[in-house]
Amino acid sequence: MVTKGGDRDTITGAIVVLVAAILLGLIYAKEDGPGNGSTDAGYLLTARFNRADGIGVGSDVRLSGVSVGKVVEQRLDPNFRAVSTLRVASNIMLTIDTAAVIHTDGLLGAKHIELKPGGDEVVLKPGQEISYTQDAMVIEDLMDMIIQQAKAKRGFAGKPVPSVTN
Repeated sequence: MVTKGGDRDTITGAIVVLVAAILLGLIYAKEDGPGNGSTDAGYLLTARFNRADGIGVGSDVRLSGVSVGKVVEQRLDPNFRAVSTLRVASNIMLTIDTAAVIHTDGLLGAKHIELKPGGDEVVLKPGQEISYTQDAMVIEDLMDMIIQQAKAKRGFAGKPVPSVTN
C-alpha cells in the first residue's frame, strides 16, 4: 500500500526519533554531569531513622529546597534501624543540632531528606551522625489512622460499618 506522503513520512519519523534521542541524551547528561552529586566532592554524615521508606541510594539531600547532596549508602544497624550515609557539599556547614527529615515532593512525589539546621555554634565534622531525625510518613498509615478515628467517633470501632444497600 502506497501512502500519499511517501518519503515525507519517513523523513518526518526519522526527525522525531532523532529529536527524542537528543532529548534523552541531554536528560542523562544533566543527571550524571559534573557537580551533580559526584563522589569526590563533599563530606559524609550519617542519619539514623526508624523508618526510611522511599529513601534509597541516590536520593536527594536538600537544604531549604536546594539539593546539597545525595544518599550514598544505606544499611541496618544491630537494632534494625535504617542508617543512611549522606554526602553533603563541602561548602555547606551544618550545626550539631541539625535535623534530618524525610519529605515527599507533593502527594505522590519522590522522597528526599530535608536538612533543617539548628542554632548551635558547633559544626558537624565529617563522619559524625545527625542526632535529630524524623521518619517517613506513609500515606497508607495516615489514611488508616484517620479511618480508625472516624469509626471510633461514630461508635463502630472494631465492628463493620453498616451497609447503605440492602
